[in-house]
Parts: sequence; C-alpha cells; structure tokens
Amino acid sequence: MSHRADERGGEEPPVVVRDRRRIDPETGAVRTPEPSAGADGGTEGAFAPPTPAALPDEVSELRAQLDERTADLQRVTAEYANYRKRVDRDREAVVQLAKASVLADLLGVLDDLERAEAHGDLTGPFRAVADKIGTALQKAGLQAFGHEGEPFDPMQHEAVQHATSPDVDGPTVTAVLRRGYKFGERVLRPAMVAVTDHEPGSGETVDALLEPEPPGALSRADGGSAGDTATTD
Repeated sequence: MSHRADERGGEEPPVVVRDRRRIDPETGAVRTPEPSAGADGGTEGAFAPPTPAALPDEVSELRAQLDERTADLQRVTAEYANYRKRVDRDREAVVQLAKASVLADLLGVLDDLERAEAHGDLTGPFRAVADKIGTALQKAGLQAFGHEGEPFDPMQHEAVQHATSPDVDGPTVTAVLRRGYKFGERVLRPAMVAVTDHEPGSGETVDALLEPEPPGALSRADGGSAGDTATTD
C-alpha cells in the first residue's frame, strides 16, 4: 500500500477499511464484533460475551420468574372457575325459588279442581283443561303427596284428627282432608290428614299385664309356688 506525503513532508497513516457486518456475506455465519482501538491503545466499546459462570444465575432467575407468573395464572384461573360455579349456583337457586313461589300460588286452584272432581262437576271441556293444568305443573316439578294408608310423617303431614285401632301397626294416614305438595325437596304445603294409631287388643293387653314367674318356679294347686315356705305357729 502506497503512502502519500502530506504538506509538511510527512507520510499519512494507512487507510484501514473494516467490515463491520455481523453476517459474513460469503459463509453466512454470525461474526463476533471486533473491539475498536481507542486513543490510548485500549479497546473502546468492546463486546464482552457473558461468562459461562453468569449464565446459570440468569437462567435460574428467569425460571423463577416464569414459575411465579405460572402460579399467578393458575390461581387466577381457579378463582374465576369458582366464581363461575358460584354464580351459576346462585342463578339456579333464584330460578328454583321463583318456580316454587309460582307453584305455591296455584295450589288453591288445584284444591278447587280436586273438590269439583269429587263432586262430579269436572266433566267435558273443564276436565280436559284440568288435565292439561295438572300435566303442566307436574312437568314443572310439582309433586302431590298424602294418600290413605301411607305411614304418618310429621315432616310432610299435618295431623288434625287422631284415632286408635288394632288394625294398624303404627301411625297411619286413614283420611286426607287436604292434599300436600312439594317442589323437589322443598315442601310447599303439608298434607292435612287424619291419623290412626295402633291400639292393643284384649289379648295383647292381658299378656302385657301378666308378670312372668321367675325361672324354676313350680306352681301349686293353691296358686302359690314351690318356693314358698309354710308358716307354722
């Protein structure tokens, strides 16, 4: 390379052209940046690659941050899922409560239809309308209870008459004065019934009053037992 003389008679420093492209145009490989020499001969703005010892610490920090963000996301997702379930449950409870309120208001209509049927007045078109009303209410979840012969249940029956008879084994509904209704597990109105309880018969009463003799006792002709001792003067 030729050197040109400057006006003062000295020679100019040689011109150096550096290719600073990061990609080698011939091989396509990524070049490592070369440090530039400063005025004092040192490297100015030199590229310092990370040391191998610093990489594990950075990776551990990034992994810890990732785990923390993942835990936050899972917690938020679980809270939202619980919120959705609670909202759906509350909405369903409100719907069921509204249905129960409407069905309770229609119980008087069902009582009138039942009395009309008992008197033979529910015939012709009125019978068809009554059947449609009953079918629609059953589909909505209304259930009637209170029938003769079923066991008495104080949670569902309201006893207004009481009698006893040896023909029943326990408290039994013998007459239904007003039908009871429930919606699901909710009792809208208890059934008004007459209850007959068990009454022991004559034979059962005598057996209950007799006291059994102790084991080994022998009866005597005078009504005493062999274990009794005679009293002598």
